[in-house]
Amino acid sequence: MAKRLMVVCGTGIATSTVATGKIKDYLKQEGLDGNVTFLQSKIADEVSAIQNGDYDIVVSTTMVPSDIKDKVINGVPLLTGIGVSKVFDEIKADVLK
Repeated sequence: MAKRLMVVCGTGIATSTVATGKIKDYLKQEGLDGNVTFLQSKIADEVSAIQNGDYDIVVSTTMVPSDIKDKVINGVPLLTGIGVSKVFDEIKADVLK
């Protein structure tokens, strides 16, 4: 069954789109793109869904409330280029769980 991967940012438009594209490219290179269903939104709309565990993987390019921080992968490196491999490693590990 495909993992549900949610990418969130402040508005659900700009940086989450960039991050989603990079994640899709990475997973395609790894041969894992068929294992993931992508969703995209703004963090304000998804807090309760994240708390409830509605998504298998959550990547955020914005600050998230402290009560869900441990359930979210920091996606800012996908924008800055610094620490990208760590983000990809975390995503890959979650996809393969």
